[in-house]
Amino acid sequence: MSLTSPSILSSPLPSGGAIFSKKPSQRSSSLVVSSARRGVRLVAAAVAASASAPSVSAQRTQPSAAEVARTVAELAPSGTLSVVGPDGWPLGVGARFVADAAGAPALCLAAAGVTVLDARSSFHVEFRQSGARTPQCTFLGALTKPSHEYDLKKLSTRWERKFGEEIDEDSMYLMSVERILHMEDFTEDRVWVAPSEYSDAEPDPLRNFAESIVEEMNSKHAEDVRRIYSIYAESDFQARDVKMIWVDKLGFDLHVRSEEGIFAVRIPFSRQVSDEKAVKSSFNMMSHHAWEVEKSYVAPEFEKVQVLKKVR
Repeated sequence: MSLTSPSILSSPLPSGGAIFSKKPSQRSSSLVVSSARRGVRLVAAAVAASASAPSVSAQRTQPSAAEVARTVAELAPSGTLSVVGPDGWPLGVGARFVADAAGAPALCLAAAGVTVLDARSSFHVEFRQSGARTPQCTFLGALTKPSHEYDLKKLSTRWERKFGEEIDEDSMYLMSVERILHMEDFTEDRVWVAPSEYSDAEPDPLRNFAESIVEEMNSKHAEDVRRIYSIYAESDFQARDVKMIWVDKLGFDLHVRSEEGIFAVRIPFSRQVSDEKAVKSSFNMMSHHAWEVEKSYVAPEFEKVQVLKKVR
C-alpha cells in the first residue's frame, strides 16, 4: 500500500482510528509515509491544520477566473503585445514582463517604434500546465510609463527576482488595464473579468511549486493517482491512464484517458491548503483513505465526483 495524499476529501476526514485500521506497507518516498507511527503523526498534524483552514464548499471547488488569471500573470515569463502601427497595420511583438502588486503587466520593450503611449493595445499571456492544458488571459488597455520612482523600483525588484537580471528602466512600460479576457484552455469558453475583480483576487499560493508536485505525483506515485481517481470519482468507463494536470489551494485536476477519449476530472480538497507541507499532507491522507476503501477496510465517507468533462 502506498500513502500519498492528504485532505482532498469532499467531506470531513475520517477519524484517526478508522484511517489506521491497517498498517501500510513500507515504501520510501518524499510524498509517501513510510510507517504507521509516522503516519499517525501526519494524520494528527493534518487534522490540526484542517481545523484552522477554511473548508471547500460544494459551490467553491476551484479558483475563480480572476484568480486563475492572476496566477497565469505571475507564472508566464512572456506574452504578445498587439498594437496598431502608424501605417494602420496590426502588429504583435513578444515581450517579457512581470506583474505589479495589482497584477497589471509591466513589459520590457526595447524595440523602437513598438510603443505608442496611451494608445489602445492588448497583451496576451498563457501558461502551459503539464503539457496538457493552457490557461491564458488577454489584457486590454493602454501602455503608460510608471509614474513614480518608488513604483519603478518595485517593478525593477520584481523583474530581477523573476529573471535574475537587472532591467533597463527606460525600457519598462506598465499597462493600464481596462478589461481582461480569460480562457481556461484553447477550446474553452471565454470569460470577461472586471479589472476590480482581477486586482482584488490573489494568485494561487501553490503556484511556485505546483508544477514540481504534479511531476512527482505522476512520475513516482502514479499508482496512488490512479487509486485516488478510482475511489473519488464516478465513471462508467475503464481508465487506461490517469495523469495529474495541476494542483491549487482548492483541489487538483486529472486527465483520464479511455477508449472514449480524454476526460477532465476536478477533485476538491476538503480544506484549503496554502503551502507545500499542507499539500503533501493532504495527498498522503487521501491516498491512505482511498487504499482502505479499496480494500473494504472502511466505508467511503465522501460523495464521489460525478462531473467528467470530455476534452478530446
